[in-house]
Amino acid sequence: MKKFYAAMVGFGLAAAMAVAQPVKAEDVLRIGVEGAYPPFSWKEADGTLKGFDIEIAEALCDKMGRQCELIEQDWDGIIPALLAKKYDAIIASMSITPERKKRVDFSNKYYNTPAKFVAHKDADYEPTPEGMAGKTVGVQRGTIHQCYMEKVFPDTDLQFYATQEEIFLDLAAGRIDAQISDSIQALEGFLETDDGVDYAFLGGDQFDLECHGEGAGIAVRKGEEELIAALNTAIQAIREDGTYKAINDKYFDFDIYGVESGS
Repeated sequence: MKKFYAAMVGFGLAAAMAVAQPVKAEDVLRIGVEGAYPPFSWKEADGTLKGFDIEIAEALCDKMGRQCELIEQDWDGIIPALLAKKYDAIIASMSITPERKKRVDFSNKYYNTPAKFVAHKDADYEPTPEGMAGKTVGVQRGTIHQCYMEKVFPDTDLQFYATQEEIFLDLAAGRIDAQISDSIQALEGFLETDDGVDYAFLGGDQFDLECHGEGAGIAVRKGEEELIAALNTAIQAIREDGTYKAINDKYFDFDIYGVESGS
């Protein structure tokens, strides 16, 4: 009986050790996320990260057989932190632009939506360089929208912010005349909220290939060809097996991936 008991104890310890084996470092994919860009990413009161980007990151890790470790990072420092090896990839609605390609490599796009202005419904000016000359427009610092405004709207007064949420607060308070951001983010993060009831899109899509790029992709450090290939394969896989659609449909009523080719 003692031998049987000892054997069972030994077996139990071995099983417990097997279950408790730590995840190998190479099995963990550290993902940089912003956490302040609803509906793509935000943080709940308990600190839990939620949103489209967050669920896409987790789905891609699952397809790659990796464990996701989500690391929150302010937008201003999101590429420098990647280059400093704080994490391995960025999934934060980062547009694939020529300027960013000088510093990092990108996966294929995982969505593509246009930029638009938002202003008060009573705005009496056109969203043109001439019409917005002297107007104050809120822009998130370090984004494609800063690039676009500085290039195309040189006579507009730009007010820079660290987060998109701060821009919406100042727009609702009347401290700026308009703002520019991703159209879906503006719609769900502001226009469909109580604060945005008196506001609307000003004009149509705003686009410049140099600034806006080819869609949102996953940024990695230069030379990470194997990781890029694995991410591209995973993006294609979740598109084909319905995972992408299931996530997409939780947040949007149309496919935000955009056209299948040529974008």
